[in-house]
Amino acid sequence: MKNSKQLLPRALRWFIIIGFVVLWYALVQAISHVIFHVTIKTAAMPQDLAAHLLLAALCYGLAGGRLTLALPAIATLVAAINLCNAGKIAFYGTPVMPDDFLALRNLFMLLTGWQLVGAVTIVFLPITLLLCMISWRRRQTWFLLGLMTLCIAAVIMKPEPVVKVMDAVFKNSVWNQRGNFESRGILIHIVQESVRQKARSASPPAAKEVAEALAVLQSLKPKQDAIINPQGSGKQPRNVHMILLESFWDAALLTGSGLSEDPLDPEFRKLWQAAGNSHVLSPVFGGYTANPEFEVLCGLPVTENQVFFEVGLHNSVACLPQVLRDAGYRSVVSHPNVAGFWNRVNAYRRIGFDTYWSERDFALDDQNGEFLSDASLYRQVMTKVTPIAASGTPVFDYILTYFGHVAYPLNAQRPKKITTTDKNALLNAYVNLMYYKSRELMAFLEKLQKDDPDSLIVLFGDHLPFLGPGFYGFLRSNLLTDNRATMTDAMVYTLTATPLVVIDGRRGPVALGDVPMYRLPALILDLLGMEGGPVVRLSPSPGNAALRPLPGMYWHGEKGRQKVCREGQNQQDCAETDQWLQAIITVTRDLFSGEQYGLSEIERSGKGRQ
Repeated sequence: MKNSKQLLPRALRWFIIIGFVVLWYALVQAISHVIFHVTIKTAAMPQDLAAHLLLAALCYGLAGGRLTLALPAIATLVAAINLCNAGKIAFYGTPVMPDDFLALRNLFMLLTGWQLVGAVTIVFLPITLLLCMISWRRRQTWFLLGLMTLCIAAVIMKPEPVVKVMDAVFKNSVWNQRGNFESRGILIHIVQESVRQKARSASPPAAKEVAEALAVLQSLKPKQDAIINPQGSGKQPRNVHMILLESFWDAALLTGSGLSEDPLDPEFRKLWQAAGNSHVLSPVFGGYTANPEFEVLCGLPVTENQVFFEVGLHNSVACLPQVLRDAGYRSVVSHPNVAGFWNRVNAYRRIGFDTYWSERDFALDDQNGEFLSDASLYRQVMTKVTPIAASGTPVFDYILTYFGHVAYPLNAQRPKKITTTDKNALLNAYVNLMYYKSRELMAFLEKLQKDDPDSLIVLFGDHLPFLGPGFYGFLRSNLLTDNRATMTDAMVYTLTATPLVVIDGRRGPVALGDVPMYRLPALILDLLGMEGGPVVRLSPSPGNAALRPLPGMYWHGEKGRQKVCREGQNQQDCAETDQWLQAIITVTRDLFSGEQYGLSEIERSGKGRQ
């Protein structure tokens, strides 16, 4: 039987390919709009369609003109790219970025059952069809593959000029990646941001750039760089318990959802009030917990839309775990998830942890869905940590909870206690989860303070919860809008703020106000009365203002005023802090993924501080 290539003239085959792509593109865009409420701008559709036609032409060429193989591969590839992007925007509010492809392994480790099967199918079905489609025995195929390889190699070798041209043609807004996608289309967006990432990684800061950045930080450094005055004596080391709580947030702010009662434990309310209702300001929303982790452990802000543990942390650096380890502490981290998720095995080792207890080190005896309960995690961690502390070795006990991940499941022993007038299933599940999460926390704190009354306890939420596409769960309460680009300054603050409680031993809770997450390591050293830690002390901003960098913008809070500074808008009152932020970015890249040109100068200045 003759194949489609033999039966149909070349011109007709091209007509079929073009017609199919146009119709399939329209269908996929309609699904994206109706189901995910994601649509590109009308003006961008011609260039986006042209990019899809070019992709289809390459596939058709590699298939040797065989329609029966090319069409299924093109269809699955186009659908997967567009709909996965729409799903990510619905979940996180930002489009697909190059780092998401590196994070696929982590996604597979997180999912189970039908969700895992679906994710694997979405990723590997297009790849399989593409590989089967290619006409490997044709010389023209190898010529086309070679030409594509040369083009990619040329871009990899000189990505900077390509970025400049693409930015000039398709524009770029660093702080509004969703807007970038909407004005470009998904294929151009992926290519443009991939080349940008390559340009960034291919040119780590030079020694001169790092020296200039350090000079800027020194010139802008406030006279008093401590968040608070040191309280510890430094004579008697005491244990440090840091608890990073998954999706822990003040759900009572959902005033438009008719909550039947406050989800937070009244005892937590009292404790938080005694701590001045302080907040930490997170770099992420709804996920990417590894970025808050980096900040609270290493003292420098994450400013890009990427997972820093995965793509930015390649060097060993003396972060808080290493500083405490050098001071005689045993630094341990506990997280009942797959050990390698977000590259944590390598990341924890590089920043100085002695021990990492992951899923395989805990009895999964009390689970909500796939997630070990906080009550069980706390109990098992203390069983492991207490003998170490009893031996006379002070412990840095860092706990990262797992209970609290979307879709916020509860087991039969945790029946729903709270009702709402909101039909949002995620919101209803979340407020009930917070009912138990806050109470399990308070039960643990009561025992911890009784058993270890002099210890320093630091606890906080990692980010706001995901409550539906387009920040849906927050809209009825007027907390956020459905697009970051239209959020007010106060909304940007709300987007980042989660509860913070610091208990300084027998002194009790400490009122701290708004603390960007990257300032916590210096705070801990100050409360312990410890000098040193020059890397984690690099980040005090001009005037000790609370600056919360986000991709392409930052929230600036100072003396009761707040504003958002956005890259490219040349806001005059943001000039000094813009300069500080660029210097911090340069030094961070040098330390964690560059040549560490500034390390000796940083360590020398740190010794001078002592």
